[in-house]
Amino acid sequence: MCVTNIVLTGGPCAGKSTGLSRIEQELTDKGYKVFVVPETATENITGGIRLPEVPVNDFQKAIFEVQLAKEKVYRDVANVYSKLHNTPCVIVYDRGILDAKAFMKCSEYKAMCESYGLKESELRDNYDAVIHLKTAADGAESFYTLANNAARSETPAQAREVDKKIIKAWNGHPHLRVIDNSTNFDGKIDRLMDEIFSILGEPIPTEIERKYLIKMPNLEELKSIYTLNKVSIIQTYLESSEGVERRVRQRGIVGTYSYYYTEKRGEGIERIETEKKITKDEYLDYLMEADTSLKQIRKDRYCFVYDNSYIEMDIYPFWKSYAVVEVELTDKEEKVSLPPEIVVLKEVTEDKRFKNSSLAKNNKFDVLE
Repeated sequence: MCVTNIVLTGGPCAGKSTGLSRIEQELTDKGYKVFVVPETATENITGGIRLPEVPVNDFQKAIFEVQLAKEKVYRDVANVYSKLHNTPCVIVYDRGILDAKAFMKCSEYKAMCESYGLKESELRDNYDAVIHLKTAADGAESFYTLANNAARSETPAQAREVDKKIIKAWNGHPHLRVIDNSTNFDGKIDRLMDEIFSILGEPIPTEIERKYLIKMPNLEELKSIYTLNKVSIIQTYLESSEGVERRVRQRGIVGTYSYYYTEKRGEGIERIETEKKITKDEYLDYLMEADTSLKQIRKDRYCFVYDNSYIEMDIYPFWKSYAVVEVELTDKEEKVSLPPEIVVLKEVTEDKRFKNSSLAKNNKFDVLE
């Protein structure tokens, strides 16, 4: 099995945190093992290595050395994991080693590489793809904020300049893609995922989904016929102000969990959703803010492919006789194809009662009415 190396970079407040969260969750659902390499600059800054306390070149050298070490560790582990488990692996780097070039003179960066016996072109082409998310300060100014990253302090004008320098630093990579702010934020992240799927040779999912209430299936029978990837999910809604929806989610399998914080703001086409991966301790802290008027949503999600269709099947503990499946389609008129082992009771695509936020309010309604 192969290991794919992808850099996710961009200017300040570009959507990397939400993008990394989506990448990890969607690829995990499709059977990939995803490794996410944290941003080295932020780690160093929060650890006390800060500008202007440390000269720029020394600061970038510290990032360079740590990045080199981290990349070797992640690549070695991913190669071992891929062979041991016969599983395709994806390493996603929250900024790559050439990002430092945006903050140094070209001659100085070249000299730094040579001091380690490395060539800039070799470092650049050591990644399979580089995806640059443009800063919100360029085309989505009203959403520009630094509140989600204490290590950043750029004004919108500075953010635009940094954005341009980062793109220039990566110029020459055979698979450099730039994702701008020509759509709303959700559309921007969707375009990011389209690029990720294209890089991996996966069919690009569409926005067309159909949801069905089904009779509780025989899981053992399904497992014996199809390759099912199971993910256990716990979703907790938090106390929120008007116009804001906040939630935290735990997802994974026993002993191996990831944690996410999601925030939705606004209404209609102005609604924006941001998401970031958080630590277990942060997750536990957020649980203290749980909205006690809403139930916690727990479910086991089984993902598999049938007749070229990607199927997600959610099984909830409060329904013993029912489950829900979602199917991705490429065309509105496309006929839905489900395994013969699945008995469909009715379509609930437009039924808001079956949304997680609604189920958190009431899951005791007559599902067949």
